[in-house]
Amino acid sequence: MNIAAVLLAAGASKRFGENNKLLADLGGTRLIRRVAEANVCSGVEVVVVTGCDRLQIEKALEGLPLRFAHNLNWESGMGSSIAVGVMALGQQVQGAFVVPGDLPFFTSDLIKDLTADFIESRGALITYPTTSKGEQRNPVLWPRRFFASLASLSGSPGAKHLLQNCADSQKQAHVFDESAYLDIDAPADLEAARSRLNIVNL
Repeated sequence: MNIAAVLLAAGASKRFGENNKLLADLGGTRLIRRVAEANVCSGVEVVVVTGCDRLQIEKALEGLPLRFAHNLNWESGMGSSIAVGVMALGQQVQGAFVVPGDLPFFTSDLIKDLTADFIESRGALITYPTTSKGEQRNPVLWPRRFFASLASLSGSPGAKHLLQNCADSQKQAHVFDESAYLDIDAPADLEAARSRLNIVNL
């Protein structure tokens, strides 16, 4: 089954402060590159949606086998970036992950596990990881039949409201390593991720 990933790297990360969190150093690698490498290693086709700091993001991802799609309206919010990424996918793609670029411990295994669950449903169900309490986390793997709806998104809400309206078309997968979908919003989150990484590498 042909699966792709739309990697979101367009935002200005205003909550993070003056600097773009996606360009922050984490273990000697830019955050966005860590996430991109995990996607590439999983074997899926990767489309990176750029916006703010486009040139720096592209430079940070130099040498990786992926494509870029630039969102001219990135300031309007995540919804428009998802739309740009989905519209850049090829006709042969049967399912697409929407992956935020700020997941420091994102792994190729998470992509592979969710893909296996997706294939189990014959590519019919929206598939995503959940916490032990059943809370939805990222990334979300969307069947092709939802691409038109994703491509029509705009503004800042992203695809969450679309997901909420498709309760009967979902498959939840509990992921035991919940660090895989921890995200970075504030500088304190980055410092916590750096500390966690140092402990793992000891």
